[in-house]
Amino acid sequence: GCIMMRVCHLNTCPTGVATQDPRLREKFTGKPEHVVNFMRFVAQHLRELMAELGFRTVNEMVGRVDMLEPHAAIEHWKTRGFDFSEILYAPDAGPEVGRYQTIAQDHGLKDSLDMTTLLEICRPAIERGEQVRAELAVRNVNRVVGTITGSEITRKWGAKGLPDDTVSIHFKGSAGQSFAAFMPPGMTFTLEGDANDYFGKGLSGGRLAVFPDKRATFAAERNMIVGNVALYGATRGEVFVCGTAGERFAVRNSGADAVVEAIGDHGCEYMTGGRVVILGATGRNFAAGMSGGIAYVLDENDEFTARVNTQMVDVERIEDSAEADAVRTLIERHVAVTGSKLGLRVLAAWETKLPKFFRIMPRDYRRALACLARAHEQGLSGDEAVMAAFEENSQDLSRVGGN
Repeated sequence: GCIMMRVCHLNTCPTGVATQDPRLREKFTGKPEHVVNFMRFVAQHLRELMAELGFRTVNEMVGRVDMLEPHAAIEHWKTRGFDFSEILYAPDAGPEVGRYQTIAQDHGLKDSLDMTTLLEICRPAIERGEQVRAELAVRNVNRVVGTITGSEITRKWGAKGLPDDTVSIHFKGSAGQSFAAFMPPGMTFTLEGDANDYFGKGLSGGRLAVFPDKRATFAAERNMIVGNVALYGATRGEVFVCGTAGERFAVRNSGADAVVEAIGDHGCEYMTGGRVVILGATGRNFAAGMSGGIAYVLDENDEFTARVNTQMVDVERIEDSAEADAVRTLIERHVAVTGSKLGLRVLAAWETKLPKFFRIMPRDYRRALACLARAHEQGLSGDEAVMAAFEENSQDLSRVGGN
């Protein structure tokens, strides 16, 4: 069964549960027929109970609280005196009142910015791979901007998407939830304004940047510019945030690179890959459940070590010059795309800022990289090296998510 390797999304599950690789599936000791049998028995038992109660369909049971009989409260201090009468109260409703969904929900997709405007603008890119440049206004009622367009690009061009910057759209205003969700390679969105929650959710290879209105007089790094759960579940791509992000930034990020100027609580939670550079403060519980990827935090006020969850990560300084150069390059790209004043100040004083950066490295990830290096030394390469590394790491009793 599952040994909590946290690689369900990588097709490398060493026990053969979450994978389509034939070699790995051979390691699974169970059989698909067992699941089929279990569900069949569940259905059979449900049918027997329904027959006892006089119901032919599940829909007939909805709302029939008169068929429920609460047990007497168990003699325990947590349950003594429980009264379920209000929960089990059935309002007097005639047969014309629906007790379950009978009308399909209208999600308003036909009125979305993609369907009304963006798809037509991007048609040359979708159909022929031609470059598209445009500028559009956006409002907070415009949700999932770019998602339908991105899905059409993926449908036409596959997972590889389009060449870098084939579609480049500049938006002005306040974007609604899930701006640029699941955006594939070849799409670049820049937003002059701000965005709601789930900014860049599930980013799949596109490039995203957000920065304040050029007329703004406030300090970007001290003001919120994107909401909670930005970059949730991203798999690849780039994100540059000129300002502060809300809580749970880059949760479940598994491959995207991001630069942000400050974040709220629970940053990089459950992260499994990618790189995140934070040029300012973080909230509490940073890196909880983080098993992969690397984060870099500029801590100028000596506050970070009290806010990081060290259960699965090591907190250290940047010692390798090549790694320091890579971090600097990300910040340079951040400045080039967003015009960040904070980023400019960090680069201008790089020699004094670098020692103040913390490097947050998951211990499990460090072991996996060491295993991979040993596999390469043994002459393995590609998938064979990766498989050997995962196999070795799965047997390491010191790993955080082990058996």
